[in-house]
Amino acid sequence: MIAALAAAADTPHKPELQRTALRLRRALVPLDTTNNTFHFTQRRHFQQTPRIMNLFDLSNEVAVVIGATGILGGKLAEGLATAGAKVAVLGRNAERGEVRVCEIIKAGGQAKFFSADAMSRESLKKAHEEIRSSFGAPTILVNAAGGNDPKVTVAGEMKFENIELEHWRANFEMNLVGGVLLPCQEFGPAMVAQGRGSIINIASVSAHIPLSRVVAYSASKAAVLSLTQFLSREWAPKNVRVNSITPGFFPAEQNRRLLFNEDGSPTARAQSILGHTPMGRFGSADELIGAAIFLASGKASGFVTGTDIRVDGGFLSQTI
Repeated sequence: MIAALAAAADTPHKPELQRTALRLRRALVPLDTTNNTFHFTQRRHFQQTPRIMNLFDLSNEVAVVIGATGILGGKLAEGLATAGAKVAVLGRNAERGEVRVCEIIKAGGQAKFFSADAMSRESLKKAHEEIRSSFGAPTILVNAAGGNDPKVTVAGEMKFENIELEHWRANFEMNLVGGVLLPCQEFGPAMVAQGRGSIINIASVSAHIPLSRVVAYSASKAAVLSLTQFLSREWAPKNVRVNSITPGFFPAEQNRRLLFNEDGSPTARAQSILGHTPMGRFGSADELIGAAIFLASGKASGFVTGTDIRVDGGFLSQTI
């Protein structure tokens, strides 16, 4: 077949035929090199599969997951460990942190808990030093700390104009300062100095369209997206990538009261959310793992920075 194509290469269609013959040669494997006969095979598939899997191998990485004591952050920590990373589980609750570490180790991963308050520069610095001593220099940072606060939730008798400035600041700073600013100030410069790193911030659908009730949370998460893009531009020349993940609605401790009644039935708000989500369901925390591993891996996403990956069941694509 290839010989016939080569013989026909003197026709007016010579360039196209030559390209076709070349593609066929690449797809075929020599069966007998003495007479240059060929047969079809899946060689290219089998050769490339290990390479594809290696794109997501984090065996040489040290991942710091702040907020790993929570549901979403914990699942991300488990996922990164499954991909081979040494995982530093950071949070304020030592008991929940140690439980998460045990789960990772039981599954065959490497992890250790480090006590840290994302709102304290000194606490983050201390944890950073301990991580370097235990695992080496961090190359991945996941910022999963944050959440909503009933004190700044517009509902019932709580009107927007009645929100106390003190409470607004507390929630806004928890999501922006503790959720991105301070951790990036602590771990980012070290990544810049070593010439590589991946920072993954957790945004929210409310960062894209301000949801009702959660006004401070929405405003702070919009700021998270903006700061993510700012840092991606600043640190890109030093091969430090900064991206974000926008989860859709994943039941967790910070939103459970908004989504479920005391008897476990969905609230009117939850029903509205499900009606607006094309996939018609809430997300499961482990459905965030793929996006996190992709962004964490320099082999898989080495030219990806300043972007936001939506894992929302189509929520932000829905219109009337």
